[in-house]
Amino acid sequence: MTDTKTALVTGANKGLGFEIAAGLGARGYRVAVGARDQARGETAVKTLADAGVDAYAVPLDVTSDHSVTEAARLIEHRGGGLDVLVNNAGIAGETGPGWGQDPTTLDLDVVRAVVDTNVYGVIRVTNAMLPLLRRSDSPRIVNISSSVGSMTWQSDPEIEVGPIMAAYSPTKSYLNAVTVHYARQFAGTNILINAACPGLVATDFTGFYGRPPQEAAATAIRLATLPDGGPTGSFVNDDGVIPW
Repeated sequence: MTDTKTALVTGANKGLGFEIAAGLGARGYRVAVGARDQARGETAVKTLADAGVDAYAVPLDVTSDHSVTEAARLIEHRGGGLDVLVNNAGIAGETGPGWGQDPTTLDLDVVRAVVDTNVYGVIRVTNAMLPLLRRSDSPRIVNISSSVGSMTWQSDPEIEVGPIMAAYSPTKSYLNAVTVHYARQFAGTNILINAACPGLVATDFTGFYGRPPQEAAATAIRLATLPDGGPTGSFVNDDGVIPW
């Protein structure tokens, strides 16, 4: 029996997810690298292993019930439990000029795809992993959100919030609400769940505009390693609490 804690990070083969996995690995966690593409997942695992991280690949498409179920079985087979879940996988959906999404011309298929990944995917993965998380002494769940999901900031004309992204941004508002309801359900248990805003991160998601993923991963890593009695049901970035 090992005392090593295990963390699953979805979408961990690149960008922010990879840096969250690397950061948790550097802190002694065994990392399950969730990736839709198994080959890319294996490549990420090799890079992590070269850096001294104990990691293994988990084929995981968050939009597929079968894939998520099989991922839970694999994690149980490899270790029997799970201590940390970071729901990082996400998509923006097709954008128009200026990286925007006009609500008056949105293709509903784009909206459905973004919701399926960014919201339903989080619920799907979280519920599948809960039996494993409940075996942990200090289970932690981190949902990667965004400040564009803040209804307060989005509705304030004095705050610069970037382009209108009428498919992507509401999924983060939805995710924030879901996070709150999980926190209410987990009240009185040892499960802490929070939403993290990493800011604008320089990855292929943003055309490599923004701050380094290594820096952006800090908030998620902090929430994933909270001590018992830490906050739950919160929405935070590097500077503190973000208004809903």
